Amino acid sequence: MKIGILGGGQLGRMLIQEALKYDDEFHILDPNSDCSCAHISHFTKGNFNLKEEVFNFGKEMDVVSIEIEHVSVGGLEALENQGVKVIPNSNIIKIIQQKILQKQFYQQNNIPSPDFQIIQSTDDEINIAFPFVQKLNTGGYDGKGVQVIKDESDLSKMWNEPSVLENLVDIDKELSLIIAKNEQGEIKTFPVTEMVADPKLNLLDFNICPAHISDEVQNQIDAIADQFIKSANSEGLFAIELFLDQEGKVWVNETAPRLHNSGHQSQEGNANSQFEQMYRILKNLPLADTSNFGFSGMLNLVGEDHQTGTVKYNGLEEVLKLPNTYIHLYGKRDTKPGRKMGHINVLAKSREELLQQLIHIKTIVKVVVD
Repeated sequence: MKIGILGGGQLGRMLIQEALKYDDEFHILDPNSDCSCAHISHFTKGNFNLKEEVFNFGKEMDVVSIEIEHVSVGGLEALENQGVKVIPNSNIIKIIQQKILQKQFYQQNNIPSPDFQIIQSTDDEINIAFPFVQKLNTGGYDGKGVQVIKDESDLSKMWNEPSVLENLVDIDKELSLIIAKNEQGEIKTFPVTEMVADPKLNLLDFNICPAHISDEVQNQIDAIADQFIKSANSEGLFAIELFLDQEGKVWVNETAPRLHNSGHQSQEGNANSQFEQMYRILKNLPLADTSNFGFSGMLNLVGEDHQTGTVKYNGLEEVLKLPNTYIHLYGKRDTKPGRKMGHINVLAKSREELLQQLIHIKTIVKVVVD
């Protein structure tokens, strides 16, 4: 089977690595001929934001998917019109890649999400209380295109672009749920993951799975997942990022229509990983068991401040001496501050042991210039 993926980053790389045990051809479209997937796939250099290039790439494929949502929806629609299978479908990608449409989708489908206002420019009247979050309608990724406006003195730094302005949630925990659906309508979820962010980079620091939440919070999340997958009306793998507020209510922050950083610990922490699950969705196979083995967690390896150039990983030999610890590097030659270069998964028998090990590893490993 010829499987086409738009985007050649680390998510595509890990999908291909997982699928190599099967017999399929993976084709990648990416503008960077040295991307993470370039040397382990049938690689095509091209722009996945151009309709014609997406169509020409995908028309020979049995199925086309994405590992980044910022792609040409017009190209995907053209492929669907030609009978090419696109997973997830172009409609849900279109909704998710625009924050305005995404927020309206939650509102229309009774999916709890913070109250919001839509603006087209900073000339629009602001009708939302301080503090609030500004999210650019398009292009935001890995914490970019999002900023907090605390008070009137911050109004001058607002981006003069179409945006969602959203009430700031008094967050107790950030959570994530990965949910999968195949063409036959089978649905499976991974255990809820707790995310701990790096406040400076606004990037994920640790994943902890399973999350420490009550049955009542789990019930809220289950209801959100059911409502989302019903409303999305598409097969695929989706990561639903959630806020748990100080009063115990769960809100949807955003959704990604693809593999996600918050599911990396599933590689060793679950009976099957999110990458195995995605492969099965693309092939319309029975979905995989998602049971977890005790506690698992993930630490992102990101480029250190003031380090730009050929990458060197300090401390990996020390990490390799540790039990139940697994290194995953992304095949990127050059590092820069905040760039995701890899991750380390850890298994443990308790939440306390897991956190202790993750914090210890963070002190050992540094991503620097060679």
